[in-house]
Amino acid sequence: MAIFSVFVVNKAGGLIYQLDHYAPRTESEKTFGFPLELVLRPHDERVLVAFGQRDGVRVGHAVLAINGLEVNGRFTADGRDVLDYLSNAAHFPVAIRFGRPRLSSNEKLMLASMFHSLFAIGSQLSPEPGSSGIEMLETDTFKLHCYQTLTGIKFVVLADPRQAGIDSLLRKIYEIYSDFALKNPFYSLEMPIRCELFDQHLKLALEVAEKAGPFGPGL
Repeated sequence: MAIFSVFVVNKAGGLIYQLDHYAPRTESEKTFGFPLELVLRPHDERVLVAFGQRDGVRVGHAVLAINGLEVNGRFTADGRDVLDYLSNAAHFPVAIRFGRPRLSSNEKLMLASMFHSLFAIGSQLSPEPGSSGIEMLETDTFKLHCYQTLTGIKFVVLADPRQAGIDSLLRKIYEIYSDFALKNPFYSLEMPIRCELFDQHLKLALEVAEKAGPFGPGL
């Protein structure tokens, strides 16, 4: 069981904190000869598999590294264009690591704003007044849990569907936010959270929750 990530969204729908705690291993590295048997296409500043599947590599996977060199968008870490590099037979055989595309900072901001809107829609669709909004969304691979405070701050946790104790974890995150963000004299309300103590205590809380332990005094 695992907790994948934590989002904190302000009352206006802006993402003010995000932590990737655990990413399931969905990467696959293979050595290829020329010509490449997979069809690669640029999409949203990434190089994705458009056609062909083998050994765990699927359509939609992105090129993450070439010969151990990390790929950032459409370019390797040393500035070479991925598609140009892989079109040259002299560079083969080549080891390519594929995996699910990583969300960019802009995409995370956009998704937080979208969830904020869905939360409001959920409240308005309720047949009863005073609805709390969306508290949980469930898929076959993860559950999204949300806790909104009285001041409109949303704490969102993405976790394994079998992970227990998320309700108490959400309230623990709120407590950590109150202690290490709101009480920080250098922190401004509704602004991004940049506090080392907040990071440290949040990560500790996530580790405790993954082990299904209680949140006792001092944790």
